[in-house]
Amino acid sequence: MNRPITFAIPKGRILDEALPVMREAGIEPEPGFFDKANRALEFGTNRDDVRIIRVRAFDVATFVAHGAAQIGIVGSDVVEEFGYSELYAPVDLGIGKCRLSVAEPKDAEPGQALSTLSHVRVATKYPELTRRWFAAKGLQAEIVKLNGAMELAPALGLTRRIVDLVSTGQTLKENGLVETETIMDISARLIVNRAAFKMMSGTLPALVERFRAIAGGVREAA
Repeated sequence: MNRPITFAIPKGRILDEALPVMREAGIEPEPGFFDKANRALEFGTNRDDVRIIRVRAFDVATFVAHGAAQIGIVGSDVVEEFGYSELYAPVDLGIGKCRLSVAEPKDAEPGQALSTLSHVRVATKYPELTRRWFAAKGLQAEIVKLNGAMELAPALGLTRRIVDLVSTGQTLKENGLVETETIMDISARLIVNRAAFKMMSGTLPALVERFRAIAGGVREAA
């Protein structure tokens, strides 16, 4: 008997767009998944050989990288932040599009342009991506790790700049911030555990191919 596939999907911004793609691929969560009062994190599907876990986006990559789940959907920001060698990201699903950007107060004082600095203090939940981007510009980034409410950091004097996800930019605007640099464009990726992809050759590669056909293309992620 083949081992069941555990499919990790993220809570939050990507989920609503991911569900129709999964449905087209032949995977539909059990009714309890859609019950807002249900606190369960693991669910069955219409397929006996596939179960779903619903976790935070950052945890999707960790569950799949360590083999607790064999396949998942997560933003390319998470893939790049962790850089797990155990992850294979064969399909760009073309959903969950946004960007990771640097932002600062719109009334920033003159003389504080990045080109004039050697050190910056930045609030973000993406410490690795942020350090690498600023290092490429010859700047040392002191990271203040926050998991949310990033926009408050400049207003309360915690940091001058933030690095965060931006879609429409409305949240920045409402908090007196402006986007100054784009670090990377983001979309959701199908990710697979490399070892599981080889070991579950009877089921997992076929599922990946189904998502590949739906997405209409492939984009490798390092």
